[in-house]
Amino acid sequence: MLITMKTKPLQFLRRGQVVTLPDVDVNRTLLEVLREDLHCTGTKEGCGEGDCGACTVVVAEPQDGQLKYSAINSCIRLAHSIDGMAVWTVEDIAPTLATACAALPPEGAQPALGRPGGGLIAPTLATAELAAPLHPVQQAMVDSHASQCGFCTPGFVMSLFGLYQNKTARSEPISREQAQAALSGNLCRCTGYRPILDAAQAMQGLPPVLVNETELLSQLERLAHIPRGLEPDLAYISPKTLPELLSARSRYPQAQLVAGCTDVGLWVTKLHQQFERVLDVTRVAELRRIEDYPHHIAIGAAATLTDAFAALVADRPALTEFAHRFAGLPVRNSATLGGNVANGSPIGDSMPLLIALGASVVLMRQNGSSIAHRELGLEDLYTGYRTNVMAADEVLAWIKVPKATAAEVCRAYKVSKRFEDDISAVCLAIGLRIDKGVVSAASIGAGGVAATPSRAHKTQAALLGQAWNQATVDHAIQVLRSEFTPISDMRASAAYRNEVLGNLLQRFWLETQGQVVTNVRSVSATHVGGGN
Repeated sequence: MLITMKTKPLQFLRRGQVVTLPDVDVNRTLLEVLREDLHCTGTKEGCGEGDCGACTVVVAEPQDGQLKYSAINSCIRLAHSIDGMAVWTVEDIAPTLATACAALPPEGAQPALGRPGGGLIAPTLATAELAAPLHPVQQAMVDSHASQCGFCTPGFVMSLFGLYQNKTARSEPISREQAQAALSGNLCRCTGYRPILDAAQAMQGLPPVLVNETELLSQLERLAHIPRGLEPDLAYISPKTLPELLSARSRYPQAQLVAGCTDVGLWVTKLHQQFERVLDVTRVAELRRIEDYPHHIAIGAAATLTDAFAALVADRPALTEFAHRFAGLPVRNSATLGGNVANGSPIGDSMPLLIALGASVVLMRQNGSSIAHRELGLEDLYTGYRTNVMAADEVLAWIKVPKATAAEVCRAYKVSKRFEDDISAVCLAIGLRIDKGVVSAASIGAGGVAATPSRAHKTQAALLGQAWNQATVDHAIQVLRSEFTPISDMRASAAYRNEVLGNLLQRFWLETQGQVVTNVRSVSATHVGGGN
Protein backbone atom coordinates (compact mmCIF):
# COMPACT_ATOMS: atom_id res chain seq x y z
CA MET A 1 0.00 0.00 0.00
CA LEU A 2 1.41 3.38 -1.02
CA ILE A 3 1.63 6.13 1.53
CA THR A 4 0.50 9.45 0.07
CA MET A 5 3.12 12.14 0.64
CA LYS A 6 3.16 15.79 -0.20
CA THR A 7 4.62 17.13 -3.42
CA LYS A 8 5.62 20.67 -4.19
CA PRO A 9 3.37 22.47 -6.69
CA LEU A 10 4.31 21.71 -10.28
CA GLN A 11 5.13 24.97 -12.09
CA PHE A 12 6.12 25.61 -15.68
CA LEU A 13 5.66 28.22 -18.40
CA ARG A 14 3.11 27.79 -21.14
CA ARG A 15 2.05 30.57 -23.51
CA GLY A 16 3.84 33.08 -21.31
CA GLN A 17 1.81 32.05 -18.28
CA VAL A 18 3.01 30.39 -15.12
CA VAL A 19 1.01 27.19 -14.84
CA THR A 20 0.77 26.05 -11.23
CA LEU A 21 -0.68 22.62 -10.50
CA PRO A 22 -0.85 21.52 -6.87
CA ASP A 23 -0.88 17.94 -5.65
CA VAL A 24 0.33 16.27 -8.87
CA ASP A 25 1.08 12.66 -7.96
CA VAL A 26 4.73 11.71 -8.50
CA ASN A 27 3.71 8.79 -10.73
CA ARG A 28 1.73 10.88 -13.23
CA THR A 29 3.26 11.44 -16.64
CA LEU A 30 3.48 14.75 -18.44
CA LEU A 31 1.06 13.41 -21.06
CA GLU A 32 -1.55 12.70 -18.40
CA VAL A 33 -1.25 16.18 -16.96
CA LEU A 34 -1.44 17.83 -20.39
CA ARG A 35 -4.46 15.86 -21.58
CA GLU A 36 -6.41 15.46 -18.35
CA ASP A 37 -5.62 18.65 -16.41
CA LEU A 38 -4.92 21.17 -19.17
CA HIS A 39 -7.11 19.52 -21.85
CA CYS A 40 -4.34 19.60 -24.48
CA THR A 41 -5.83 16.75 -26.47
CA GLY A 42 -3.81 17.58 -29.57
CA THR A 43 -1.01 15.71 -27.83
CA LYS A 44 -1.86 12.08 -28.53
CA GLU A 45 -1.37 8.87 -26.61
CA GLY A 46 -0.16 6.17 -28.95
CA CYS A 47 2.22 3.50 -27.73
CA GLY A 48 2.79 4.73 -24.17
CA GLU A 49 6.46 3.79 -24.37
CA GLY A 50 8.21 6.58 -26.28
CA ASP A 51 8.23 4.63 -29.51
CA CYS A 52 5.73 6.28 -31.88
CA GLY A 53 6.18 10.00 -31.19
CA ALA A 54 2.46 10.91 -31.17
CA CYS A 55 2.92 12.38 -27.69
CA THR A 56 5.85 14.65 -28.62
CA VAL A 57 6.03 18.07 -26.99
CA VAL A 58 8.85 20.60 -26.78
CA VAL A 59 10.45 21.87 -23.60
CA ALA A 60 13.01 24.63 -23.22
CA GLU A 61 15.42 25.59 -20.48
CA PRO A 62 18.43 27.92 -20.26
CA GLN A 63 21.81 26.53 -21.26
CA ASP A 64 24.92 28.71 -21.45
CA GLY A 65 22.84 31.88 -21.69
CA GLN A 66 20.64 30.57 -24.50
CA LEU A 67 17.47 28.55 -24.69
CA LYS A 68 17.87 24.88 -25.50
CA TYR A 69 14.78 23.37 -27.12
CA SER A 70 14.19 19.64 -26.81
CA ALA A 71 11.47 17.51 -28.36
CA ILE A 72 10.57 14.85 -25.79
CA ASN A 73 8.09 12.00 -25.34
CA SER A 74 5.49 13.20 -22.85
CA CYS A 75 4.00 9.71 -22.43
CA ILE A 76 6.94 8.41 -20.35
CA ARG A 77 8.28 11.63 -18.87
CA LEU A 78 7.20 12.12 -15.26
CA ALA A 79 5.33 15.40 -14.97
CA HIS A 80 7.41 16.79 -12.10
CA SER A 81 10.58 16.44 -14.17
CA ILE A 82 9.67 19.48 -16.29
CA ASP A 83 9.18 21.76 -13.27
CA GLY A 84 10.65 25.20 -14.03
CA MET A 85 10.81 24.71 -17.81
CA ALA A 86 8.84 26.19 -20.69
CA VAL A 87 6.51 23.76 -22.46
CA TRP A 88 4.86 23.84 -25.89
CA THR A 89 2.14 21.55 -27.18
CA VAL A 90 0.77 21.56 -30.71
CA GLU A 91 -1.99 23.92 -29.53
CA ASP A 92 0.56 26.56 -28.55
CA ILE A 93 2.62 27.31 -31.64
CA ALA A 94 0.19 29.07 -34.04
CA PRO A 95 0.36 32.81 -33.23
CA THR A 96 -3.33 33.45 -33.82
CA LEU A 97 -6.04 35.30 -31.97
CA ALA A 98 -7.64 31.95 -31.19
CA THR A 99 -4.44 30.87 -29.48
CA ALA A 100 -4.35 34.09 -27.51
CA CYS A 101 -7.93 33.66 -26.32
CA ALA A 102 -7.16 30.10 -25.27
CA ALA A 103 -4.12 31.25 -23.30
CA LEU A 104 -5.98 31.49 -20.04
CA PRO A 105 -4.24 30.00 -17.02
CA PRO A 106 -5.87 26.88 -15.60
CA GLU A 107 -7.69 27.03 -12.33
CA GLY A 108 -5.22 27.82 -9.57
CA ALA A 109 -2.58 29.22 -11.91
CA GLN A 110 -0.53 32.22 -10.81
CA PRO A 111 -0.64 35.51 -12.78
CA ALA A 112 1.32 35.64 -16.00
CA LEU A 113 4.90 36.80 -15.95
CA GLY A 114 4.49 38.20 -19.48
CA ARG A 115 1.82 40.24 -21.19
CA PRO A 116 -1.69 38.79 -21.80
CA GLY A 117 -1.83 36.13 -24.46
CA GLY A 118 1.66 34.90 -23.81
CA GLY A 119 3.88 37.56 -25.38
CA LEU A 120 6.43 34.93 -26.40
CA ILE A 121 5.72 34.69 -30.11
CA ALA A 122 6.87 37.43 -32.47
CA PRO A 123 5.47 39.27 -34.42
CA THR A 124 2.50 40.68 -32.49
CA LEU A 125 -0.71 38.69 -32.33
CA ALA A 126 -2.62 41.22 -34.41
CA THR A 127 -0.04 41.05 -37.19
CA ALA A 128 0.18 37.29 -36.97
CA GLU A 129 -3.59 36.93 -37.29
CA LEU A 130 -3.45 38.66 -40.67
CA ALA A 131 -0.11 37.39 -41.97
CA ALA A 132 0.54 33.97 -40.48
CA PRO A 133 -2.53 32.11 -39.16
CA LEU A 134 -0.41 28.97 -38.96
CA HIS A 135 3.09 28.53 -37.66
CA PRO A 136 5.59 27.95 -40.50
CA VAL A 137 5.92 24.33 -39.40
CA GLN A 138 2.17 23.80 -39.71
CA GLN A 139 1.90 25.76 -42.97
CA ALA A 140 4.72 23.76 -44.52
CA MET A 141 2.99 20.52 -43.54
CA VAL A 142 -0.18 21.73 -45.27
CA ASP A 143 1.64 22.97 -48.37
CA SER A 144 3.58 19.71 -48.70
CA HIS A 145 0.47 17.52 -48.26
CA ALA A 146 2.28 15.84 -45.37
CA SER A 147 -0.68 14.74 -43.26
CA GLN A 148 -3.39 12.16 -43.81
CA CYS A 149 -5.11 10.58 -40.79
CA GLY A 150 -3.63 13.24 -38.53
CA PHE A 151 -3.09 11.12 -35.42
CA CYS A 152 0.69 11.23 -35.73
CA THR A 153 0.81 14.73 -37.22
CA PRO A 154 0.94 16.68 -33.92
CA GLY A 155 4.03 14.72 -32.94
CA PHE A 156 5.72 15.42 -36.27
CA VAL A 157 4.83 19.10 -35.97
CA MET A 158 6.34 19.35 -32.50
CA SER A 159 9.55 17.57 -33.51
CA LEU A 160 9.84 20.02 -36.41
CA PHE A 161 9.03 22.94 -34.09
CA GLY A 162 12.00 21.98 -31.92
CA LEU A 163 14.20 21.78 -35.03
CA TYR A 164 12.83 25.10 -36.31
CA GLN A 165 13.63 26.92 -33.08
CA ASN A 166 17.10 25.43 -32.69
CA LYS A 167 18.02 26.21 -36.31
CA THR A 168 16.02 29.23 -37.49
CA ALA A 169 16.66 31.27 -34.35
CA ARG A 170 20.38 30.87 -35.06
CA SER A 171 20.12 31.43 -38.83
CA GLU A 172 21.23 27.88 -39.64
CA PRO A 173 19.80 26.09 -42.72
CA ILE A 174 18.14 22.70 -42.31
CA SER A 175 19.57 19.84 -44.38
CA ARG A 176 17.72 16.71 -45.41
CA GLU A 177 19.86 14.67 -43.02
CA GLN A 178 19.08 16.99 -40.11
CA ALA A 179 15.38 16.72 -40.89
CA GLN A 180 15.61 12.92 -40.88
CA ALA A 181 17.43 13.01 -37.55
CA ALA A 182 14.84 15.33 -36.01
CA LEU A 183 12.03 12.99 -37.05
CA SER A 184 13.77 9.77 -36.02
CA GLY A 185 11.41 9.31 -33.08
CA ASN A 186 8.17 9.81 -35.04
CA LEU A 187 6.29 7.09 -36.88
CA CYS A 188 3.77 7.56 -39.69
CA ARG A 189 1.67 4.76 -41.15
CA CYS A 190 -0.17 6.82 -43.79
CA THR A 191 1.59 9.45 -45.84
CA GLY A 192 5.14 8.23 -45.78
CA TYR A 193 8.09 10.40 -44.92
CA ARG A 194 9.03 12.16 -48.15
CA PRO A 195 6.39 14.94 -47.96
CA ILE A 196 7.10 15.39 -44.23
CA LEU A 197 10.81 15.80 -44.99
CA ASP A 198 9.84 18.25 -47.74
CA ALA A 199 7.93 20.25 -45.14
CA ALA A 200 10.93 20.22 -42.81
CA GLN A 201 13.05 21.94 -45.44
CA ALA A 202 10.27 24.23 -46.70
CA MET A 203 9.33 25.71 -43.31
CA GLN A 204 12.35 28.02 -43.21
CA GLY A 205 11.27 29.63 -46.48
CA LEU A 206 8.07 30.98 -44.91
CA PRO A 207 7.84 34.28 -42.98
CA PRO A 208 9.67 33.60 -39.69
CA VAL A 209 7.80 33.24 -36.42
CA LEU A 210 10.18 32.92 -33.51
CA VAL A 211 10.00 32.74 -29.76
CA ASN A 212 11.05 35.95 -28.00
CA GLU A 213 13.99 34.32 -26.25
CA THR A 214 15.04 37.39 -24.27
CA GLU A 215 11.63 37.64 -22.67
CA LEU A 216 11.32 33.91 -22.11
CA LEU A 217 14.75 33.66 -20.48
CA SER A 218 13.75 36.46 -18.14
CA GLN A 219 10.49 34.72 -17.30
CA LEU A 220 12.22 31.41 -16.61
CA GLU A 221 14.66 33.20 -14.32
CA ARG A 222 11.80 34.77 -12.38
CA LEU A 223 9.96 31.46 -12.26
CA ALA A 224 13.01 29.86 -10.66
CA HIS A 225 12.82 32.37 -7.81
CA ILE A 226 9.10 32.14 -7.02
CA PRO A 227 8.80 31.07 -3.35
CA ARG A 228 7.47 27.53 -3.10
CA GLY A 229 7.12 27.02 0.65
CA LEU A 230 9.04 23.77 0.28
CA GLU A 231 8.98 21.17 3.01
CA PRO A 232 11.91 18.83 3.63
CA ASP A 233 9.92 15.60 3.37
CA LEU A 234 8.55 15.45 -0.17
CA ALA A 235 7.51 12.63 -2.47
CA TYR A 236 9.36 14.08 -5.49
CA ILE A 237 12.85 15.27 -4.62
CA SER A 238 14.85 17.19 -7.24
CA PRO A 239 18.18 18.34 -5.76
CA LYS A 240 20.14 21.15 -7.40
CA THR A 241 23.64 20.26 -6.15
CA LEU A 242 25.67 17.08 -5.71
CA PRO A 243 25.83 17.36 -1.88
CA GLU A 244 22.04 17.75 -1.80
CA LEU A 245 21.64 14.65 -3.98
CA LEU A 246 23.96 12.51 -1.87
CA SER A 247 22.27 13.70 1.32
CA ALA A 248 18.85 12.79 -0.08
CA ARG A 249 20.14 9.40 -1.26
CA SER A 250 21.54 8.71 2.20
CA ARG A 251 18.25 9.69 3.82
CA TYR A 252 16.01 7.85 1.34
CA PRO A 253 18.00 4.86 -0.03
CA GLN A 254 14.77 3.18 -1.18
CA ALA A 255 13.59 6.14 -3.27
CA GLN A 256 13.34 5.45 -6.99
CA LEU A 257 16.18 7.20 -8.80
CA VAL A 258 15.16 8.74 -12.13
CA ALA A 259 16.92 10.70 -14.82
CA GLY A 260 15.15 11.00 -18.17
CA CYS A 261 12.49 8.41 -17.24
CA THR A 262 12.89 6.63 -20.58
CA ASP A 263 12.99 3.28 -18.79
CA VAL A 264 11.34 4.05 -15.45
CA GLY A 265 8.51 5.71 -17.39
CA LEU A 266 7.71 2.32 -18.95
CA TRP A 267 7.59 0.76 -15.48
CA VAL A 268 4.75 3.19 -14.78
CA THR A 269 2.89 3.00 -18.12
CA LYS A 270 3.40 -0.68 -18.93
CA LEU A 271 4.07 -2.45 -15.63
CA HIS A 272 1.78 -0.12 -13.62
CA GLN A 273 4.36 0.35 -10.90
CA GLN A 274 3.84 3.13 -8.38
CA PHE A 275 6.56 4.82 -6.35
CA GLU A 276 6.20 6.33 -2.89
CA ARG A 277 9.17 8.63 -3.38
CA VAL A 278 11.18 9.65 -6.45
CA LEU A 279 14.69 11.12 -6.46
CA ASP A 280 15.41 13.00 -9.70
CA VAL A 281 19.10 13.58 -10.57
CA THR A 282 18.60 15.73 -13.67
CA ARG A 283 18.76 19.12 -11.91
CA VAL A 284 22.11 18.45 -10.20
CA ALA A 285 24.35 21.10 -11.75
CA GLU A 286 27.60 19.16 -11.31
CA LEU A 287 26.20 16.03 -12.98
CA ARG A 288 24.87 17.87 -16.02
CA ARG A 289 28.39 18.88 -17.03
CA ILE A 290 30.67 17.27 -19.61
CA GLU A 291 34.27 18.07 -18.75
CA ASP A 292 37.21 17.87 -21.14
CA TYR A 293 40.56 16.77 -19.72
CA PRO A 294 43.88 16.12 -21.52
CA HIS A 295 43.46 12.34 -21.56
CA HIS A 296 39.76 11.69 -20.89
CA ILE A 297 36.24 13.07 -21.08
CA ALA A 298 34.20 13.10 -17.86
CA ILE A 299 30.47 12.84 -18.56
CA GLY A 300 28.12 13.69 -15.72
CA ALA A 301 25.46 11.08 -15.04
CA ALA A 302 22.70 13.64 -15.66
CA ALA A 303 23.98 14.70 -19.10
CA THR A 304 21.48 13.74 -21.78
CA LEU A 305 22.40 11.16 -24.37
CA THR A 306 22.17 13.89 -27.00
CA ASP A 307 24.90 15.88 -25.26
CA ALA A 308 26.94 12.86 -24.18
CA PHE A 309 27.08 11.34 -27.66
CA ALA A 310 27.93 14.75 -29.15
CA ALA A 311 31.03 14.80 -26.95
CA LEU A 312 31.97 11.22 -27.83
CA VAL A 313 31.45 11.80 -31.56
CA ALA A 314 33.52 15.00 -31.45
CA ASP A 315 36.41 12.88 -30.17
CA ARG A 316 35.70 9.86 -32.37
CA PRO A 317 33.80 10.85 -35.56
CA ALA A 318 33.51 7.18 -36.59
CA LEU A 319 30.81 6.82 -33.92
CA THR A 320 28.41 9.23 -35.67
CA GLU A 321 26.03 6.63 -37.12
CA PHE A 322 26.07 4.51 -33.98
CA ALA A 323 25.14 7.53 -31.86
CA HIS A 324 22.29 8.39 -34.21
CA ARG A 325 20.91 4.86 -33.98
CA PHE A 326 20.53 4.97 -30.20
CA ALA A 327 16.72 5.40 -30.12
CA GLY A 328 14.91 8.36 -31.66
CA LEU A 329 15.84 11.95 -30.90
CA PRO A 330 13.06 12.58 -28.32
CA VAL A 331 14.35 9.62 -26.29
CA ARG A 332 17.96 10.83 -26.55
CA ASN A 333 16.84 14.30 -25.49
CA SER A 334 15.46 12.89 -22.23
CA ALA A 335 17.60 9.82 -21.53
CA THR A 336 20.95 10.17 -19.79
CA LEU A 337 24.16 8.25 -20.26
CA GLY A 338 24.35 7.67 -16.50
CA GLY A 339 20.84 6.24 -16.47
CA ASN A 340 21.60 3.86 -19.32
CA VAL A 341 24.75 2.63 -17.59
CA ALA A 342 23.19 2.32 -14.13
CA ASN A 343 20.19 0.48 -15.58
CA GLY A 344 22.54 -2.24 -16.77
CA SER A 345 20.28 -3.75 -19.42
CA PRO A 346 22.10 -6.48 -21.38
CA ILE A 347 20.80 -4.84 -24.56
CA GLY A 348 21.69 -1.28 -23.56
CA ASP A 349 23.67 0.17 -26.46
CA SER A 350 26.03 2.52 -24.66
CA MET A 351 27.71 -0.06 -22.41
CA PRO A 352 29.41 -2.24 -25.08
CA LEU A 353 30.80 0.94 -26.61
CA LEU A 354 32.02 2.30 -23.28
CA ILE A 355 33.59 -1.06 -22.41
CA ALA A 356 35.48 -1.06 -25.71
CA LEU A 357 36.65 2.50 -25.04
CA GLY A 358 37.99 1.51 -21.62
CA ALA A 359 35.54 3.69 -19.69
CA SER A 360 35.26 3.73 -15.91
CA VAL A 361 32.49 4.89 -13.58
CA VAL A 362 32.72 6.99 -10.44
CA LEU A 363 30.33 6.06 -7.61
CA MET A 364 29.65 8.54 -4.81
CA ARG A 365 27.96 8.51 -1.42
CA GLN A 366 27.69 10.68 1.64
CA ASN A 367 30.09 9.61 4.38
CA GLY A 368 29.27 11.64 7.46
CA SER A 369 30.16 15.23 6.66
CA SER A 370 32.28 14.31 3.64
CA ILE A 371 31.77 12.67 0.24
CA ALA A 372 33.24 9.22 -0.45
CA HIS A 373 33.85 7.99 -3.95
CA ARG A 374 35.28 4.97 -5.74
CA GLU A 375 36.15 4.31 -9.37
CA LEU A 376 35.94 1.02 -11.22
CA GLY A 377 35.93 -0.27 -14.78
CA LEU A 378 32.49 -0.05 -16.33
CA GLU A 379 32.17 -3.81 -16.92
CA ASP A 380 33.02 -4.38 -13.22
CA LEU A 381 29.89 -2.48 -12.22
CA TYR A 382 27.61 -5.42 -13.05
CA THR A 383 27.10 -8.60 -11.05
CA GLY A 384 24.22 -10.14 -13.01
CA TYR A 385 21.05 -9.37 -14.92
CA ARG A 386 20.25 -5.73 -14.01
CA THR A 387 22.20 -6.05 -10.74
CA ASN A 388 25.33 -4.17 -9.77
CA VAL A 389 27.80 -3.48 -6.98
CA MET A 390 26.32 -0.13 -5.94
CA ALA A 391 25.33 0.21 -2.30
CA ALA A 392 21.82 1.45 -1.51
CA ASP A 393 23.12 4.93 -0.67
CA GLU A 394 25.49 5.21 -3.64
CA VAL A 395 24.92 7.19 -6.82
CA LEU A 396 26.61 6.71 -10.18
CA ALA A 397 27.99 10.21 -10.68
CA TRP A 398 30.44 10.22 -13.60
CA ILE A 399 31.50 8.18 -16.61
CA LYS A 400 35.13 8.72 -17.56
CA VAL A 401 36.04 7.90 -21.16
CA PRO A 402 39.67 7.85 -22.38
CA LYS A 403 40.27 10.04 -25.41
CA ALA A 404 41.07 8.62 -28.82
CA THR A 405 44.68 8.05 -29.80
CA ALA A 406 46.22 8.38 -33.25
CA ALA A 407 46.89 4.63 -33.57
CA GLU A 408 43.40 3.57 -32.47
CA VAL A 409 40.85 2.02 -34.81
CA CYS A 410 37.38 2.03 -33.27
CA ARG A 411 33.97 1.00 -34.59
CA ALA A 412 30.62 0.23 -32.98
CA TYR A 413 27.84 -1.77 -34.62
CA LYS A 414 24.17 -2.16 -33.78
CA VAL A 415 21.93 -4.81 -35.33
CA SER A 416 18.20 -4.25 -34.90
CA LYS A 417 14.99 -4.66 -36.87
CA ARG A 418 14.66 -0.91 -37.42
CA PHE A 419 17.47 1.48 -38.22
CA GLU A 420 16.67 3.76 -35.32
CA ASP A 421 14.21 3.94 -32.45
CA ASP A 422 14.71 0.25 -31.76
CA ILE A 423 16.46 -2.02 -29.26
CA SER A 424 19.48 -4.04 -30.33
CA ALA A 425 19.48 -7.73 -31.02
CA VAL A 426 23.28 -7.60 -30.99
CA CYS A 427 25.69 -4.79 -30.29
CA LEU A 428 29.46 -5.05 -30.80
CA ALA A 429 32.10 -2.38 -30.24
CA ILE A 430 35.73 -2.93 -31.18
CA GLY A 431 38.80 -0.87 -30.43
CA LEU A 432 42.20 -1.99 -31.73
CA ARG A 433 45.65 -0.49 -31.90
CA ILE A 434 47.70 -1.86 -34.78
CA ASP A 435 51.43 -1.20 -34.86
CA LYS A 436 53.40 -2.30 -37.93
CA GLY A 437 50.70 -4.78 -38.91
CA VAL A 438 50.44 -6.38 -35.44
CA VAL A 439 47.59 -5.97 -32.95
CA SER A 440 49.23 -4.29 -29.95
CA ALA A 441 46.01 -3.57 -28.01
CA ALA A 442 42.47 -4.94 -28.23
CA SER A 443 39.30 -3.93 -26.41
CA ILE A 444 35.91 -5.42 -27.33
CA GLY A 445 32.48 -4.91 -25.74
CA ALA A 446 29.40 -6.99 -26.57
CA GLY A 447 25.70 -6.55 -25.83
CA GLY A 448 22.66 -8.75 -26.33
CA VAL A 449 24.63 -11.97 -25.92
CA ALA A 450 24.87 -12.38 -22.13
CA ALA A 451 23.05 -11.44 -18.92
CA THR A 452 25.14 -8.26 -18.71
CA PRO A 453 27.02 -6.04 -21.14
CA SER A 454 30.34 -7.85 -21.34
CA ARG A 455 33.96 -7.59 -22.35
CA ALA A 456 35.11 -10.25 -24.83
CA HIS A 457 38.24 -11.27 -22.91
CA LYS A 458 38.98 -14.44 -24.89
CA THR A 459 38.60 -12.73 -28.24
CA GLN A 460 40.87 -9.90 -27.13
CA ALA A 461 43.49 -12.46 -26.14
CA ALA A 462 43.14 -14.21 -29.50
CA LEU A 463 43.91 -10.95 -31.30
CA LEU A 464 46.61 -9.52 -29.08
CA GLY A 465 50.11 -9.84 -30.53
CA GLN A 466 48.87 -11.39 -33.77
CA ALA A 467 49.37 -10.14 -37.29
CA TRP A 468 46.31 -8.20 -38.45
CA ASN A 469 45.29 -10.41 -41.37
CA GLN A 470 42.40 -12.59 -42.52
CA ALA A 471 43.76 -15.69 -40.80
CA THR A 472 43.89 -13.93 -37.43
CA VAL A 473 40.38 -12.57 -37.96
CA ASP A 474 39.00 -16.01 -38.94
CA HIS A 475 40.36 -17.49 -35.72
CA ALA A 476 39.07 -14.58 -33.63
CA ILE A 477 35.61 -14.98 -35.17
CA GLN A 478 35.44 -18.58 -33.96
CA VAL A 479 36.59 -17.53 -30.49
CA LEU A 480 34.03 -14.71 -30.35
CA ARG A 481 31.17 -17.00 -31.36
CA SER A 482 32.12 -19.50 -28.66
CA GLU A 483 32.76 -16.92 -25.93
CA PHE A 484 29.10 -16.12 -25.26
CA THR A 485 25.93 -18.17 -24.85
CA PRO A 486 23.09 -15.92 -25.97
CA ILE A 487 19.42 -16.74 -25.57
CA SER A 488 16.58 -16.75 -28.06
CA ASP A 489 13.86 -14.16 -27.55
CA MET A 490 11.43 -12.02 -29.52
CA ARG A 491 14.27 -10.02 -31.09
CA ALA A 492 16.53 -12.79 -32.34
CA SER A 493 17.43 -16.43 -31.94
CA ALA A 494 20.59 -17.57 -30.16
CA ALA A 495 21.97 -18.96 -33.43
CA TYR A 496 21.36 -15.66 -35.21
CA ARG A 497 23.12 -13.70 -32.49
CA ASN A 498 26.14 -16.00 -32.61
CA GLU A 499 26.33 -15.74 -36.38
CA VAL A 500 26.03 -11.94 -36.32
CA LEU A 501 28.77 -11.58 -33.72
CA GLY A 502 31.28 -13.16 -36.08
CA ASN A 503 29.95 -11.28 -39.09
CA LEU A 504 30.45 -7.95 -37.34
CA LEU A 505 34.07 -8.77 -36.59
CA GLN A 506 34.52 -9.69 -40.26
CA ARG A 507 32.91 -6.37 -41.22
CA PHE A 508 35.37 -4.55 -38.97
CA TRP A 509 38.26 -6.30 -40.71
CA LEU A 510 36.94 -5.35 -44.16
CA GLU A 511 36.49 -1.73 -43.13
CA THR A 512 40.08 -1.55 -41.91
CA GLN A 513 41.10 -2.73 -45.38
CA GLY A 514 39.36 0.23 -46.97
CA GLN A 515 36.17 -1.46 -48.14
CA VAL A 516 33.11 0.81 -48.11
CA VAL A 517 29.95 -0.58 -46.56
CA THR A 518 26.70 -0.16 -48.48
CA ASN A 519 23.63 -0.39 -46.26
CA VAL A 520 19.99 0.64 -46.15
CA ARG A 521 20.89 4.04 -44.73
CA SER A 522 23.27 4.95 -47.55
CA VAL A 523 20.75 3.83 -50.17
CA SER A 524 17.99 5.81 -48.43
CA ALA A 525 20.15 8.95 -48.34
CA THR A 526 20.76 8.65 -52.08
CA HIS A 527 17.16 8.02 -53.11
CA VAL A 528 14.49 8.83 -50.50
CA GLY A 529 16.63 11.48 -48.77
CA GLY A 530 17.24 13.12 -52.12
CA GLY A 531 13.53 13.65 -52.63
CA ASN A 532 13.02 11.08 -55.40
